Amino acid sequence: MNAMADERTIGVIAGNGIFPETFVEAAKPHGVRVVVAAFKGETKPEVEDQVAVLEWFRVGQLVKMIKFFQREGVKECVMMGQISPSRLYDFRPDLRTITLLAKMKERNAESLFGVVADEMEKEGITVLSSTTFLENCLPGAGPVFGPKLKEKGLEDAAFGMRIAKETSRLDIGQAVVVREGTVLAVEAFEGTDKCVRRGGELGKGKKVKLVKVSKPKQDLRFDVPVVGPQTINSCHEAGVSAVIIEAEKTLLLGMDEVKRLCERYKISLHAELPEGDQV
Repeated sequence: MNAMADERTIGVIAGNGIFPETFVEAAKPHGVRVVVAAFKGETKPEVEDQVAVLEWFRVGQLVKMIKFFQREGVKECVMMGQISPSRLYDFRPDLRTITLLAKMKERNAESLFGVVADEMEKEGITVLSSTTFLENCLPGAGPVFGPKLKEKGLEDAAFGMRIAKETSRLDIGQAVVVREGTVLAVEAFEGTDKCVRRGGELGKGKKVKLVKVSKPKQDLRFDVPVVGPQTINSCHEAGVSAVIIEAEKTLLLGMDEVKRLCERYKISLHAELPEGDQV
């Protein structure tokens, strides 16, 4: 075992994007030793230079990953970053994973990550909230970056929030693209970026807004909504003029870059409370 007996070690199950490296950076002031289970074709290779230990896996190698964490003295872990949707149907599961999959009636991100979390817990590894050390990345209600929304924009934000909350409740997706009271696109298996592209094409770049929310009774251990520089770039390319996120429940990563991009492209970033939560 490489960890010191009195040293807190947290394992990271690292998907793609900047989520894993943001967590690693946020963990440094806390004196935490970080080890990473990385996935080929997903995790950024440069993460390896930022952590104590990194080992590469294929999606579905659950037993190997658990043994890696146990060897490194991991008692707590976090799930950070997405796994490309296509890999949920194109992976190499070990026998334990095959057995678990056979018992599942639904195969979506939440159910799959939930199974992984349950198996980790069975092995004595506590799965922490994916907002651990990142509480400052959860914006409160109101304008965040870029131009402030006007009255019509706020009405569209509230409309999109209602729709997105319903689609997330039905486990279809956590994002919608709207324009002046019309739903242009709903996120499903394809992911947010493709939803944005489709919605932008239909809205022809006029007053089009992306709305992203958490699920009802969101399990903070995984699948927490995230907005980062890639989201803003995708919106710019699609002609989306505003991004509305659920206040206090959406992680804003790469904040300085997000601010720069919002100001450069004049994209409004606004945090909204769902109707039932508004004061």
